[in-house]
Amino acid sequence: MNIVDVGLEMAEAQQRLSAYKNNITIFGSARVKRTDPLFQEAYQLAKELSDEGYNILTGAGPGIMKAANKGAYEGKSKSIGLNIELPHEQSANPYLDECLTFEHFFSRKVMLVKHAKACVYFPGGYGTADELMEVLTLVQTQKMPRVPLILYGLEYWKPLLFWFSKLAEDGYIDLQDIALMRVVDSTDEIIEIIKESACH
Repeated sequence: MNIVDVGLEMAEAQQRLSAYKNNITIFGSARVKRTDPLFQEAYQLAKELSDEGYNILTGAGPGIMKAANKGAYEGKSKSIGLNIELPHEQSANPYLDECLTFEHFFSRKVMLVKHAKACVYFPGGYGTADELMEVLTLVQTQKMPRVPLILYGLEYWKPLLFWFSKLAEDGYIDLQDIALMRVVDSTDEIIEIIKESACH
């Protein structure tokens, strides 16, 4: 990793993203197929948020990211993708008003959350878990402002919540750290949380 290149990459992204003020970042699996109910739910959530005046940020890939970008693209606000260069994947999905391409995961992750009013986590794999854990750590340590961190799908996230409860029981985190997240089972709840947070 070239530190100078990372700095330049972040500076360019900062300049381009600073034009967008009302952003929601949606994370989730790149492997979700169009026929999966989660695809339609991510699409519908992003469409409704876009129609409410929120720009949608994603990692620009397929799956949940594509669904969210498609919803935003067909809505009234902007669909923004922060793509990553990988050896065998991924090309950016076609539903983008603005696309930034990153060489480094680090700078991409920073920019995905730096400009977000809220972060929504659909089910996903290592990448989604990595993005969630990093943001939880940053908010817990007050290295970034507290924003709504919304996990979608109680059944999916229940094992993680159980582990967090065990961490608190063993004294590795405070019980209040679990309250940094909200877990919901409907997209209407997500929209309600985001709207409530905008009033405070």
